[in-house]
Amino acid sequence: MFFGKTKKQKKTQHAISLDIGTEFVKALIFRIEGGKGYVVGTGRARQRLSDMQGGTVTDIAGVIGNCEIALKQAVDQAGVLPKQVIIGIAGELVKGMTTHVRYVRSNSRQKIGMDELQDIVTQVQKKALEKAKSALAWETGHKEIDVRLVNSAVVEVRIDGYRVTNPIGFYGRDVSVGVFNSFAPIVHLGALQTIAEELGLDLISIAAEPYAVSRCLGTEESVDFSAVFIDVGGGTTDVAVVRNGGVEGTKMFAIGGRSFTKRAANILSLNFNEAEEAKLRYSRGDMEGESKNELEKSFRGDCEVWQAGVELALEDFVQNVKTGEQELLPTRILLCGGGSMLPNIPEVLKTTKWSKSLPFPSTPKIEFILPKDIVSIVDETNTLKDQQDVTPMALANLALDFSDDNGVVGNILDKVTEGLKV
Repeated sequence: MFFGKTKKQKKTQHAISLDIGTEFVKALIFRIEGGKGYVVGTGRARQRLSDMQGGTVTDIAGVIGNCEIALKQAVDQAGVLPKQVIIGIAGELVKGMTTHVRYVRSNSRQKIGMDELQDIVTQVQKKALEKAKSALAWETGHKEIDVRLVNSAVVEVRIDGYRVTNPIGFYGRDVSVGVFNSFAPIVHLGALQTIAEELGLDLISIAAEPYAVSRCLGTEESVDFSAVFIDVGGGTTDVAVVRNGGVEGTKMFAIGGRSFTKRAANILSLNFNEAEEAKLRYSRGDMEGESKNELEKSFRGDCEVWQAGVELALEDFVQNVKTGEQELLPTRILLCGGGSMLPNIPEVLKTTKWSKSLPFPSTPKIEFILPKDIVSIVDETNTLKDQQDVTPMALANLALDFSDDNGVVGNILDKVTEGLKV
């Protein structure tokens, strides 16, 4: 079974974006028109502590109930219940990486054909799968863990060092193909598929959320765009690095907004829900007195631990896998997710101490991604206001791609991944 883009999206007028987060389920209903998505209904439901852990489902029945609440809110607003849905997946065991395969042709004076290109792409995918299995086996201690493909996208194709979009018909000796893939254990993917089935929805795709966020600005058309995307969710922080318009890889670690809520509960002697409200008041600047001082001091230390997680994640993108040489990191850091609303998060990233330990050419510039920045998704409900709404919008943006022509290499990639036995 292949998890990811299972089929071309039908010419449907409406679809659903479902962000099943650790703290909230967020549902968007959007109309597809003229290559854009128009949000006509939104809904959200809080998850119980036992429903999700670290971005992964731990109680399927509980999550289904929360999805039904969020979807009902969205349907009541939109006046329509679509059948097609795209669902996001996160968590520490979701692995995203760009794999490069260099292919030296025996006859550089012969034109590159379709069969030859398909063989190259197949080599890339098999190599990527083995790398993902090895990484997950090392992290989990289970050598026979069942790993499945989530997303695939062509990052670049070069012939004798020159970048091309369609290599068919070119001459050349040295062909290099880079493909971004994300993988996850089948136990997590299967849970999301079960949720879609129980909700009576037709699953367009399960998409890795950091990959979706890294593409939400429409920058894939620009070969000059480079940035670090950081999505601070309820249970995890997702980091994606984009260089020269292509996603180089994604990393996740299990520190998110829920960690700060638990800290607030301990410091202020509150239950979880009360602590969540206190954290939100602190983030809005509505808290004064000793409670504010105690939280500020505690959150400052916790954010330094969180920042160390970001630093470790970025260290994996420092060495160029093709040349073995150190590569500079993008100096633009784009933040989103509900957890990023905690003021200590951008503050700790603005300090120069941590960034000096990594190969940034200059001090990174910290910016927020807001709903208005996702130009391909238009909010007709006027309810999507801040960075916590970016991820479901990014998933909707990704769904728009499934009706488009992916080009020659993208179509070959689709064929290979559908036939790849994983």
